[in-house]
Amino acid sequence: MKVFKFGGASVKDADAVKNVATIMQDFKEEKILVIVSAMGKTTNALEKVVDAYVKKSGEAELFLEEVKTFHYQIMESLFLDLNNPIFEKVNNYFVEIHWALEDEPREYNFIYDQIVSFGELISSSIVNAWLKESNLASTWLDIRDCLNADNTYREGKINWEESDQLVKKNLLPLFTTQNKIVLTQGYIASTSENYSITLGREGSDYTAAILAYLLDAESVTIWKDVPGVLNADPKYFTDAQKLEQLSYLDAIELAYYGASVIHPKTIKPLENKGIPLYVKSFLNHQAKGTVIGKDLQTKPLVPSFIFKSNQVLISIAAKDFSFIAEENISNIFATFATLGLKVNLMQNSAISFSVCLDNDSQKIPKLIELLQQNYRIRYNTDLQLYTIRHYYPSTLENLSQGREILLEQRSRNTAHLVMKAEEKSENK
Repeated sequence: MKVFKFGGASVKDADAVKNVATIMQDFKEEKILVIVSAMGKTTNALEKVVDAYVKKSGEAELFLEEVKTFHYQIMESLFLDLNNPIFEKVNNYFVEIHWALEDEPREYNFIYDQIVSFGELISSSIVNAWLKESNLASTWLDIRDCLNADNTYREGKINWEESDQLVKKNLLPLFTTQNKIVLTQGYIASTSENYSITLGREGSDYTAAILAYLLDAESVTIWKDVPGVLNADPKYFTDAQKLEQLSYLDAIELAYYGASVIHPKTIKPLENKGIPLYVKSFLNHQAKGTVIGKDLQTKPLVPSFIFKSNQVLISIAAKDFSFIAEENISNIFATFATLGLKVNLMQNSAISFSVCLDNDSQKIPKLIELLQQNYRIRYNTDLQLYTIRHYYPSTLENLSQGREILLEQRSRNTAHLVMKAEEKSENK
């Protein structure tokens, strides 16, 4: 069995959905588990619905109507018969969201997952309906019947044993001699109380890795709008080049520090079972792409650049100028864990501890408020974090020329630079 994952860009409109069917025609004789993300920027659009609903701004229904119109335009472009059952199925999903918006708002992360998870349910339903229209025998599966997670909303942690049993019970029997395609959702799972939960932004890659691990899949292929894994984002580096192959270690490092082509949690389950990961272009699906796998050395071995914007650098010091000892660091990390914050970079000295994080508008103000109870806090916003894998000294000099470096770290193979953005940053 092979696992395919199609992200938001690969199903962003009617032509993109048709292209998925074209790709699948080449594999119709193989057993394929297809995992689909929300269409285009739907997750962002549903986040606006959640924010308006929680803030009671009165705009939630308006924003939801925009999401509905977007999906109906895609369906009307795909299906000439407006009585196709897909219209009723999608309409029922939007009715469920409307019902949710009629209740009093609950805790933000819980509400977020109940509403945002509909993006994948709607998208996968539309894509599955089009595969059927294209004479591809495909069975739609609600992944919440297979993947079980704890109650850490927006960052669900998979219950592997429970999920393994559910996959064997509810997913495997769907593959038959006549039906070789099963299509389901990425990014979402279910709690033991049957509430929807998400696995972290861009978590569809992780879903593919989880299911590949549980199914002992032959391989995983992530279909992207790039020819493979590049050594840099072409939006910032015009001379970016494709890496033909990557070691698991390099892939984990690049993903952890923000390479957008792969979700950070994706690689480890695949490495544990030696399952290769292919990153290929849905724009040119016959091209070779990039392979990540066991016993592979990164080729070509050139510096790889990962760029993260909207960073905040927080420096934490004891109010009495005592040392930042293990007890203080333990308390600080407990605060990070409580808020569900991931540290991108950290550095400590005798009297201070500095961390670089994504500047989450919901969580960072709470973090600063909590830390200020026991520590002196200084922070800079509007920063950029560069991570360079397999760097040369000249690489760092060229990258930082004329820029102010607030924090720098180097190891044998990886360097990190935290620098001010081009515009003036806020310093407090």
